[in-house]
Amino acid sequence: MEELLSRNRKKENSKTLNFHIYLKHESPQTLQFTHPQTHQLSNFKTMQTTDTVLMIEPIAFGYNAETAENNYFQVEQKGADIQSKALAEFKIFVEKLRSKGINVITVKDTIDPHTPDSIFPNNWVSFHKDGKVVLYPMFASNRRVERREDIIESIKNQGFEVSEIDDWSLPEIQGHFLEGTGSMIFDHDNKIAYGSISLRLDENLFREFCTKYRFTPVVFHSFQTVGEDRLPIYHTNVMMCVADKFVVICLDCIDSELERSKVIETIKNSGKEIIEISEEQMQQFAGNMLQVQNKEGQKYLVMSQTAYQSLHSDQIANIEKYCEIIYSDLNTIEINGGGSARCMLAEVFLPKK
Repeated sequence: MEELLSRNRKKENSKTLNFHIYLKHESPQTLQFTHPQTHQLSNFKTMQTTDTVLMIEPIAFGYNAETAENNYFQVEQKGADIQSKALAEFKIFVEKLRSKGINVITVKDTIDPHTPDSIFPNNWVSFHKDGKVVLYPMFASNRRVERREDIIESIKNQGFEVSEIDDWSLPEIQGHFLEGTGSMIFDHDNKIAYGSISLRLDENLFREFCTKYRFTPVVFHSFQTVGEDRLPIYHTNVMMCVADKFVVICLDCIDSELERSKVIETIKNSGKEIIEISEEQMQQFAGNMLQVQNKEGQKYLVMSQTAYQSLHSDQIANIEKYCEIIYSDLNTIEINGGGSARCMLAEVFLPKK
C-alpha cells in the first residue's frame, strides 16, 4: 500500500506541479458553460447511487477555527460534552443507515494528530468505480492529516479493489483547493460535475479534474447572507444534491441570473426534476443530502433531522415520489462542524475483488 501511494504521488505530483506553475502565471478563466450531451439511458443500471459508504467515528470532535474562516455555518459551543454528544449522534446515524440495509464501513479517528473535522471524510477522498481512489487538496492545514493510508486499507479489507491512488493534494501547498464531493457534485449517469467557486473550489483545478475524469463542468457562484453581506458558500454540497431522478437545489443562492438559468437548463436537459429549497432551508442543511441504496437496490435520500424539519409537506412529497427519506439528529455536529449528513458520507463505488 505504501509503495502504491508513493508511486502514484510521484507520478501525479509531477503533473500537478506543472499545472500549478501554470496557475501562478495565468489569469483566471472567464466563466463558460458547456452544455452536456444528455444520453438516453435505456437498459442502463444507474451509477448515481451506491450501497456502501465510509464514515469516520469521531474521537476528538469539535469546533475547527481554521475552517470557520469561510464556513459561516459553524458556531462554537462551549462545554466538555461536545465530543460525547457528537459520538452519540454518529452512532445513531450509523445504525439508522444499517437498519435499511446500507453497508456502512466505520473507521475510528485517532487522538494524534488532532483532526476535529475527521467526521467529514467526503472532502479528502473519493472512491471510483474503475478502482481509483482520489485524494484532494484541503484548505485547512489540520484537515490535511485526515488523509490516512490505513483508512484506504480498511476499505480494501472489506473486499474492495483499489487499482490506483490519484493524489491531487500538492496544490494545497500553494493555496489552491478542491475539496472532493463537498466542492463537486457529480451526476454520474450524465457525466456532469457541478461546482460553485469558492476558496474550497479552485476553478482551474476543477476543470482539470473534469477533463481527466471525463465530466462536463458546470461552473457557477453561490452565496449566502451573513449579516448584511453576500458571501460565497464554502461547499457546493450544502446548496444542492443530485439524485438519480431529481435535484434538490437552492437556486436563490445563485445570484447571477445568467448562471442560474444555465444551471436550471443543464438539470432539465439531464432529465431530472428540480426540487427547489429556499435560502432559509439551505441554512438548515436542506441541501446537504445524499441518495444511497441498499443491497436490494432500494433507494433512500439521507439528511439530518434539522434539514427534514425545515422542508414543507409538498417538498417531502416530491422527494418521496422517488425514494424514502432517512433522517437523523445531527445537531451538535452541524452547529460545531458546519456540515451535515452528506458531509459525513464518503461513497464507495469501488469494484469488488
